[in-house]
Amino acid sequence: MLGKLARQHDPNVLVGFDHADDAGVYQIGPGTALVQTVDFFTPIVDDPYTFGQIAATNSLSDVYAMGGRPLTSLAMVCFPEKGDLAILEQILAGGLSKMMEAGCTVIGGHSIRDDETKFGYSVTGLIDPAKVLTNSAAKPGDRLLFTKAIGTGVISTAIKKGVAKQAWIDAAVESMTTLNKKAADVITGAAERRSAGQPRAAAPTWSVNAMTDITGFGLIGHAREMALGSNVGLRLRARRLRLLEGALDCVRAGYIPGGLKANREFVECVVRYEGDISDEIKTLLFDPQTAGGLLISVAAEGAADLVGALNSSGVAAVEIGEVVAESKPLITVTGVSYAESISQIRAR
Repeated sequence: MLGKLARQHDPNVLVGFDHADDAGVYQIGPGTALVQTVDFFTPIVDDPYTFGQIAATNSLSDVYAMGGRPLTSLAMVCFPEKGDLAILEQILAGGLSKMMEAGCTVIGGHSIRDDETKFGYSVTGLIDPAKVLTNSAAKPGDRLLFTKAIGTGVISTAIKKGVAKQAWIDAAVESMTTLNKKAADVITGAAERRSAGQPRAAAPTWSVNAMTDITGFGLIGHAREMALGSNVGLRLRARRLRLLEGALDCVRAGYIPGGLKANREFVECVVRYEGDISDEIKTLLFDPQTAGGLLISVAAEGAADLVGALNSSGVAAVEIGEVVAESKPLITVTGVSYAESISQIRAR
């Protein structure tokens, strides 16, 4: 709908809504720009404090995905008029805990009466205009890294149905409350700059060309945006993807969220499958994530160093594919080939 409206022409807008990127970027000085984003949603877990944490983590993620540093936030609350205010207090406390972890100051907010609870934040961050990471600058030859496991959508559906095992819930909650801060710090070199005893840290040995976070459109949906924006093709290795505990069980049991079905209907037309890939894995490629990981397009010569640095910082990043020249279909997902299957059997 935004695309149908009249365009505003402001030279200070470095990234606007027409880019289909994670956040907007507005230059306010020679070396300073604002990163702005907003996100809120209905509860996806039963515990109000945990819901607040997840909402905050998700809201902050877009700033990290642009390479920015969150600075301030405004809470957005929809809550029933006769609801228990103790529950609202716990939601706000959970959100605040993650904002404090991010070093992002909550400076206010707005609330309205609503029959259905909704919560989230508008977040403003800072970034050097010369170091903005968009989703539209991936280059052929780049390696694709991903920092989290997938499956929060199907597990959240199982939670809503009251059938999720505690181990599934724990795995999903841990993922959805883990900030992308640590990963973003490593990627941008901020972690090295803050290291004690290193006033002049060496520059990172990697060159990140594009980045996005995987949220509501699922891995394929956001990968599609990166490919289209960068005029490239992508090859993803299905067997390299990390899956949350219980994700496969949820798919097999039919706990499929409506968002997954919509994602698959919309974007599977740009995907080609090669090799042996299970139907469950194909389904999870379209699973809408909450507070998902970062998809990083990094120059090949520095990819191994970046994976190592992320892993050393506690981020379980893995290489899941590569960027290729523009192709049709746009995205190829590879599984285990016949030759690889025979080789594995012989190895046993």
